[in-house]
Amino acid sequence: MTNLPYLTPLTGEVLRAAGVPEGWDFGIADKVRFYELDALNHVNNVAYLRWFETLRIPYFRDYQVSSYRADDPQLVLMTNAARYHAPLYLNDSYVVTGRTVSYRNTSFRMEYAVFTETGLKTTGESVIVCLEQDAKTKRPLPKAAISAFQSRDGAVQE
Repeated sequence: MTNLPYLTPLTGEVLRAAGVPEGWDFGIADKVRFYELDALNHVNNVAYLRWFETLRIPYFRDYQVSSYRADDPQLVLMTNAARYHAPLYLNDSYVVTGRTVSYRNTSFRMEYAVFTETGLKTTGESVIVCLEQDAKTKRPLPKAAISAFQSRDGAVQE
């Protein structure tokens, strides 16, 4: 896993070669840094939520949810959660993956997973709401994003 390019979007073929199972078709690789550790010398819980965020930005661009221009929707996390299956340590290489599993008119639900060469380490989930620039009014999801959610991730409408 250490030969993967860090912080570069990876797609299905490369992810399969890194040991990431089918169904996870967008991810980025990186390694654990010292500042991400806690007093027990394993990755602190907040680091995983940051990794999910790091993944979401290129995911949103690639799936045409937002390109972060002034007229694009504001994307707000309504919920964010992680479940820790096994610890990671300093300099461990990992791949964080994400996919949209369902959507509504103005929101969508993403799942995340963190893998190393030894398997699944963490899973997560978030609900993201699409808002107008006033940060109050709900905005319909872009049609291109819905199409990408469906065709690339197999997302279903709730």
